[in-house]
Amino acid sequence: MNYKEEIERLKKEKNAVILAHFYQIPEIQQCADFVGDSLALAQKAAATNADIIVFAGVHFMAETAKILNPTKKVLIPDMDAGCSLADSCPTNEFRLFKAQHPNHTVISYINCTAEIKAETDIICTSSNAQAIVNSLPKDEKIIFAPDKNLGAYLQRVTGREMLIWDGSCIVHHEFSEVEIAKLKEKHPGCKIIAHPECSSYLLQHADFIGSTKALLDYAQSDDAQTFIVATEIGILYNMEQAAPNKKFIAAPVVSTCTACQSCPYMKMNTLEKLYNCLKNEAPELFMDEKLRQKALIPIERMLDISKKANL
Repeated sequence: MNYKEEIERLKKEKNAVILAHFYQIPEIQQCADFVGDSLALAQKAAATNADIIVFAGVHFMAETAKILNPTKKVLIPDMDAGCSLADSCPTNEFRLFKAQHPNHTVISYINCTAEIKAETDIICTSSNAQAIVNSLPKDEKIIFAPDKNLGAYLQRVTGREMLIWDGSCIVHHEFSEVEIAKLKEKHPGCKIIAHPECSSYLLQHADFIGSTKALLDYAQSDDAQTFIVATEIGILYNMEQAAPNKKFIAAPVVSTCTACQSCPYMKMNTLEKLYNCLKNEAPELFMDEKLRQKALIPIERMLDISKKANL
């Protein structure tokens, strides 16, 4: 079976749209109607006229699409495609944390569950996090969740003190400072570009820090010919497509980890699963309406601030 041809046929037949994250395998990205980072995908989900949204990503991304589109059918190729960062912030523990620190505005990274979004005042992505923080009065108390590395980075670039939840991504937390330094010596003139979810010690070596989309744009526009890329390895496909004359090297990870450059959850989605998902219209993501309405408020605040900031 030619899965790509069948997926294209089913999309037209069912008025479906496929949204895919940059970290998906190339074959899935090639079938997608739109490929992007979390902010762009949320914006596309909010604007789509499709009857069916197939979200080729992880669970929290499909949840965001459902929150924004309660009347549409939202599908995900593998319902077990979760997120280590989202898992690092259990709802009950976070509620207790909030109760211990009243009178704080809660900003949560979009890489969290719908239940955490419902406990949040404003959602952010790595693309708009700095603008979100800067949109609040300087004397406003802030809780930032769930990513401690992104939170620490935001504290440095905004000068704001925040209470930060102790969560992290298994991919971005595993890059090796020592091995990256060795790699840079082998490639004089190369540049290190890194996602702000990386550990602070690694970000100190980066020539550029930005969201997945910002890293892609920088790799295209900068004069350097070789880049060491410290984020999930899936983005290298997009970089190689956009700048085929340049060299992109996946940042090495700690020696004890054999596959940490790749998110195991993102890679649970396959072309066959995508086809079966669209054919059978399952697995379908459902959500309690009260939870959806609560989680919608901080996402809409994010989209509004992003629009005003032209993000």
